[in-house]
Amino acid sequence: MAYAAPLFAFDVRYVIELILLVFALIVQGIALVHAITQRSDAFSAIGTLPKGGWIGILAVCLVLTLLGFGPISLFGLVGIAAGLIYLLDVRVGLRDLSDGKGFW
Repeated sequence: MAYAAPLFAFDVRYVIELILLVFALIVQGIALVHAITQRSDAFSAIGTLPKGGWIGILAVCLVLTLLGFGPISLFGLVGIAAGLIYLLDVRVGLRDLSDGKGFW
């Protein structure tokens, strides 16, 4: 019974890292797909990085997260931050530019 706690701790860490990995991949994937489907002139209209810049940042972060660096590494955290910045700032600006119409 004395060894039950350390073994359980590794299981909890694995589950938490798996949940964070799924969250990171979903956020980065949605942001990347949204960036790909937008018009390139809309990015300059809202005063942000160009479309190619966002696609490059999001794609590199997604690939590095998938290659095994994981969501807790520096690349994973930067990828989560980039995806959230895109979704919470750039996507909102693009939506406001198009009067809130559209599927996204």
